[in-house]
Amino acid sequence: MWSKIVSYIPDWTVFIQAAITLLFPIAVYYLYKHLYFYVGSGRSKNSGAKSQDAEPKNSDNHAANQQETEADHPPSKSTGFTQDYDDDLAAIRTALEANSDVCFREFTVKGIQARAALVYVEGMQNELLINQQVLQNLMFANEMQASEGIYTYMKQNMLPLAQLNETRDLDHLQESVLFGYTALIVEGMREMLLVGFPHGAVRSITEPTSEALLRGPRIGFTEVLSENTSMLRRQGLNKHLEMQRFEVGSEIKKNLVIAYMKNIVNPDLLQEVKDRISKIDMDFILESGYVEQLIEDDYLSPFQQTQNTERPDRVIASLLEGRIAILLDGTPFALIVPVTFSMLLQSPEDYYERWFPGTLLRVLRFGAAFLALLAPALYISFISFHPGLIPTQLAISIIETRQGVPFPSLIEVLILEISIEILREAGIRLPKPIGPAMGIVGGLIIGDAAVQAGIVSPFLVIVVAVTAISSFSIPMYSAGITLRILRFVGMLFAAVLGMYGTILFFLLICSHLTRLSSFGVPYVTPISPFRVSDWKDLFVRAPLSIMKRRPEMLKTQKKIRKS
Repeated sequence: MWSKIVSYIPDWTVFIQAAITLLFPIAVYYLYKHLYFYVGSGRSKNSGAKSQDAEPKNSDNHAANQQETEADHPPSKSTGFTQDYDDDLAAIRTALEANSDVCFREFTVKGIQARAALVYVEGMQNELLINQQVLQNLMFANEMQASEGIYTYMKQNMLPLAQLNETRDLDHLQESVLFGYTALIVEGMREMLLVGFPHGAVRSITEPTSEALLRGPRIGFTEVLSENTSMLRRQGLNKHLEMQRFEVGSEIKKNLVIAYMKNIVNPDLLQEVKDRISKIDMDFILESGYVEQLIEDDYLSPFQQTQNTERPDRVIASLLEGRIAILLDGTPFALIVPVTFSMLLQSPEDYYERWFPGTLLRVLRFGAAFLALLAPALYISFISFHPGLIPTQLAISIIETRQGVPFPSLIEVLILEISIEILREAGIRLPKPIGPAMGIVGGLIIGDAAVQAGIVSPFLVIVVAVTAISSFSIPMYSAGITLRILRFVGMLFAAVLGMYGTILFFLLICSHLTRLSSFGVPYVTPISPFRVSDWKDLFVRAPLSIMKRRPEMLKTQKKIRKS
């Protein structure tokens, strides 16, 4: 009897696997907790945004830096202008003499026989506008009868420009000219005029390359902020669409705009976005990716907590749901917050097609995301640890194809996966005419050569190919990168613990996703927390006629879509 009982006791390796399965997530949790606390406390100390004790230190450091700056560059006695034309023009030349692209165009105002000059940066102004509306009007003007003063007369009668500002400060004029404005100096006037507006070479409006659609609008954002905001305005007439402008960057300033529907957006969400943007402190914000990393909730998470897009239609649809868009000058990528995991697998085309094909495409994407994440890990688990779970005929076929392969399944998968990733990266960096061809040909040649050399099995080539194709079906490129990174982690789990490791890896991801949030909105809602009404736009894209309510997760002011 005892021998029969002992025969049912598992091998000692099973107990080791069970202990590792129990202790590993606990160790990962505490490591993540301490790392997050350590890095987060260091960043908060550096920024000084959340610690009152750090404020005096920051102010002392700021005062010390200011003293050093003043010592190196003593301030000028006066930055204002006089009515002496020669002195003012000489001061401007001295302030801008280090910039070889600054041009000075001197002429005479015919109506009052006064000397004048235009100061501008070559290539950063609309020369046709300046020639027609400024030079032509002033150089060929009739005699002035300006009882109210030269400045007022010129402003009201001779300069038909929408943007016309004045300045009496040399530093302000210097910054404006270098930014692209044209300065007008007239003899006898103490005010210096800033005419026109910054104008440079910009690309035309084209179809977004990162979010291609078969059906839908063919326009995408450009690098000019004013054009991007106007595209949102042109989506339709709505007085509730509001846009607030911010300046970001301490050394080089850039304009940033947040767009929202005033009658829909949650005021708490709007205030949270404003607070995070106001705390951005960097020398220069080159692209919206900088903003994304500086305002996200958890910078240690591999999952993105904002959605980036080039499509105005996607932005306006998100605004109507109660979300907020962030647009930065100099980049065509806008950010949408808050974001949930399901949004990363949705495409605008889901709503342009009828609900049945839209649902089918969406379900296919969720399945493709699962394969892109776990297919290699499942292959390693079945081949190395649990071949008994494979159907007999399929197992015999796989064993026959693996005859002569000198590497274990993990090394075998890593060889192909790393090769595919290198080919994918090379295809992106190469010129467009040869990039796609190189990726396809390179993949075929490497896969066939590896099989012929006996390095990998033909069945693995099929698994890796399906995995790569599945990752291409993710609508957002950045979301696909996250799955590609986690795929390698899942492979390591499977190589150590087999199917236990694969399941443990999947549970760890689910646990992390349930803890993650984006601007206070749970990342995997409406799955957790469970909201039945929001499931109409999750795995299934319900008919538009029954999608009457906005997402409950956003806590919008107007719950109903239809009036």
